[in-house]
Amino acid sequence: MFSGPPADPAASAGLGISPAGAAAAAAVQASTASVTPTTGGASGVGAIPGEASGQAAARRSWTAPLLLCAAGVLALLIALFGPGLVARGTGELRIPGAGLTTVLRTVLFAALALHLGELLAPQLIRPVRGRPRTAVRSWAVLASLAGAAAAAGQIVRLAAVSDLGITETYGTREGGLLLLIANGLVVAALCAASKRPALALVPLAVVIGAEALRAHPEAYSPEFGAALTVVHLTAASLWTGGLLYVLRTMWLWRGSPVAARALLGRYARLAIWLYVALAATGTASMLRRLPLDVVFTSAYGRTLLVKLALMAVVSVLALAARRRMLRDTDPSVAHRLARREQVVLGLVVVVSAVLTVVPDPHWISLRP
Repeated sequence: MFSGPPADPAASAGLGISPAGAAAAAAVQASTASVTPTTGGASGVGAIPGEASGQAAARRSWTAPLLLCAAGVLALLIALFGPGLVARGTGELRIPGAGLTTVLRTVLFAALALHLGELLAPQLIRPVRGRPRTAVRSWAVLASLAGAAAAAGQIVRLAAVSDLGITETYGTREGGLLLLIANGLVVAALCAASKRPALALVPLAVVIGAEALRAHPEAYSPEFGAALTVVHLTAASLWTGGLLYVLRTMWLWRGSPVAARALLGRYARLAIWLYVALAATGTASMLRRLPLDVVFTSAYGRTLLVKLALMAVVSVLALAARRRMLRDTDPSVAHRLARREQVVLGLVVVVSAVLTVVPDPHWISLRP
């Protein structure tokens, strides 16, 4: 297995050994070494160069897909059973089909994030100097079509729960807004498939406005609540979808660490302002919608506490990624932290969908 440098005939002759004898001795030595068992130990005798690194790379190649699958299963379980779990013991009315509705709205929110992120990220990529000319594959068309299917599924569910026909469901407030959302996402998919994908901003803006109106049927200042939701949903979609696109691009640029690090830095500077918008609108929405006396005794309050805890984890991971990005020239560690941030953001999207399904907490509040 192992062999040294070839024998020097001149040196062999100086020792009184003929070149043929030296060759025979070298052959015997090589055959002896080849039957020597390779054993690993503290001295590293017999270790195969690169074997340990290859095994570590194989483990890493399996770890990421497994973690992603586990996160997907966890998100599905949260969507299906989360509304029932947070409402247990609150005395609130049971929402028919809450789990299915949460799944459909999760798909809708994810579609908005993916499409808006693909419209935002290229603006961050273009000014990066020395960047590779390769680009990641677009998911905008499939995402928008999936979102349209999710909106159509909500229409069917609403018709089944209300015991109405599909055409009659279109005439209701929620059914009409869901129809507008579905059509808007179909138009956005067509724009994404065209030569001018930026035109999708118009139908996506209509979709966000319609979803904001749908989410606020309450009698107390619904216009103000819808305006807060427009800003909150837009900022959340840009943050989540933009980060995903940036991470995919960084992986594609892994051979150009300088460009990858510059791209992550540009995204981090924008993410600060998105975080401020999320915090401001989220706080205003909480103070407006959640009475303080039912924070722990309503499904809405309990779900909001879970969302705040997840956002705290996201904040810590984002700060850690930014710190490592500023300290290290190699962006791999920051990329790994940002991937974890992306996973937790996915759970935030699911919990946000649960928030849109649980009952309005004002119904059980003791405040007049």
